[in-house]
Formats: sequence, C-alpha cells, structure tokens
Amino acid sequence: MAEMKQRLISLVLGKVSKELTGEVFTPAIIKSSPFYYKSAVPKQVIVGQENFEIGGKSVTFHLRGYQPDVLLVQTTIEVENLFQKNIFALEKQAYEHSYRILKDYGADLLFSEDYSVFAVTNYQGEPEQFLNNRDIIASLLKSEESLTLDPQEVEYTLASRIKYGNNDLSIIDWDGVFLFDPVGDIEEDLELLTLANLQLLRHRILDHRLDTRLARMAELVHKMPAGRMYNTKELAEKMKETMEIRMGSISELQRLERDMKLIGDWYSARFYELAASKFKIDEWKKTIRGKLESLEDAYSVVIENFTVSTKHRAEWIQIIAFFILQIGWLALIILELMQITSH
Repeated sequence: MAEMKQRLISLVLGKVSKELTGEVFTPAIIKSSPFYYKSAVPKQVIVGQENFEIGGKSVTFHLRGYQPDVLLVQTTIEVENLFQKNIFALEKQAYEHSYRILKDYGADLLFSEDYSVFAVTNYQGEPEQFLNNRDIIASLLKSEESLTLDPQEVEYTLASRIKYGNNDLSIIDWDGVFLFDPVGDIEEDLELLTLANLQLLRHRILDHRLDTRLARMAELVHKMPAGRMYNTKELAEKMKETMEIRMGSISELQRLERDMKLIGDWYSARFYELAASKFKIDEWKKTIRGKLESLEDAYSVVIENFTVSTKHRAEWIQIIAFFILQIGWLALIILELMQITSH
C-alpha cells in the first residue's frame, strides 16, 4: 500500500461579476451512485489556475466555475500531520489567496462560502484509530483555534459521521469535514461537499434578492393609494415588474430544488443530506418560501390597487359623463326658454 497521505483541501465559492466560460470539468466518481448522477448535478467549467507559496511550498489554486457567475477556488496542501494547531495557519493563508482571486474576478465577498476538507488516505486499519486526536479534529471542524471545546461538544461534533466501507469514515460539520479513506477515494465526497456549499450560497443569494424585491414591492404598494389614477403606460410597467419579480423568484427556487432531487438514494444522497443538514439548507428553503408568500401578498395588494384604481376611473368617467349630459340638457332648456321669451 502507498504511503499514508494527509491533505488540507480548501474550497471557496463566490458570486463574481464576470461571466465564466471554459471547458467542462468532469470529476471522477468512484463510489456507487445512480447512472444519471453526472447528468443531474450542476456542471463545472475550467476557468484556470494560479500558484502561490504557502508554508514554503508552491501550491496550485484551481479555478472552476458554475455558470454563469459562481467561481470555485480549490487548492490542496499536503502536510505531514493534520492533527496539529499549525494547520490553522495554513488554512488561513489558503483562504486569503482564494479570496484575493475572487476579488480579482469582481466578487462581492458578502456572497461567498469557504469550507475546509481534512483528508487522511492510504492508511492501514480502521479510521477510528485517528479519533485519539478527537480534540484537534473537533477544533478544526469548528474553526476554534484558541478556544478549548467542552468534551460534550467534541463528542457531539464527532457524532455527525457517515461510513460507506468498513475502513472509511467522514465527519461532517459546518466549517469543515474530515475524510478518512484507505484507498484515497474522496473525489465524490469533494464533489458533493462543493455542491452543498454551492446550494447554500445560491440560497443566500436568492434570499438577499427577495429582501431587495420585497423592499421594492413595499415601496410600490406605499406609492399606490387606492383611488389614484394611473396612466396606461405606468400601469403596464408596474404590472410587468411585479410579475417578473414573482415568476423569477419562484423559478429560481424550483431550479435549486430540482438540481439536488436527482442525486439518488445511495451513498451520494446520504452524504449530501448530512452535509445539507449541517448547512441548514432546509431552513433556508423555508425562509425563502415564506418570503415568496409575502411577495405573493404584496402582488395581491398591487392587483387590488390596480383594480380599485380602474374601477374608480370608470366610476369617475360615468359621473363626468352624467354631468356633461345634464349640462347639455340644461343648455337645450335654456336655448328653448330664450327662443320662447324672444317671441
């Protein structure tokens, strides 16, 4: 068996201002997964790579994109011992370079996610042998460099795990994951973790867009007191804007859910579900659906105001027409009286 490998893999995703293009990247999938897996998940394109020195070593940062505008910066640093405090410093440097790359591509760092993968591969025996380092494992997963975690918190962190074979193990948390695999088969796990972070980022972006759209709708409703007269052009523009907001948001949420429904029921689905639960993606979905309902309510108010405005306009037209008619009759009566008196 090959010599044991220990690696720190950093994943940083961010929404960028540039449209990403390139050759399609096809990750290696080894573990059992449905035949439609590769066609179901979002595709990556190869954007490029950059090199920086970290810890005295030249490290390659691979740039791949989820079209149209989410950039993934991934790097791998081989280390002698993952179970040491100095890993925090390497992790920090990897993130600093990754975020600099995102900025170069015009990213708004408010819409970014970072995640650390601590991989131990090509070992002999059971992965539980490494749990003697449980304290540093939990600290790395929680990104707690200086705080000593309570033993109960350590055990809680290590309990979030999944196994596929007898001698592999994955421990998943919010900020990172430990992957133990005796044959180095971690590519699918990396792909699924990247997808989970991508989904989290996209849900956060959609949530922010909905906040902006709700604020715009509130302003629209505020400026539409019942009975106000709208010209035809203004009415059409407001209706179009309102419908685009609703349909665009609903379509985006459905696309996010559709991307993940086809992963399947085998290892990949179980692994992804565990990661998604740590990222609270279901809670994000509930929040977004609630805001979509609020948007629906705002839409109803806009429709009602338009209806009331149109109704009032028709009523005013009828009233004005009635008065014009009365004035006409009065004018005829006056003319007749003038003719009578003139004789």
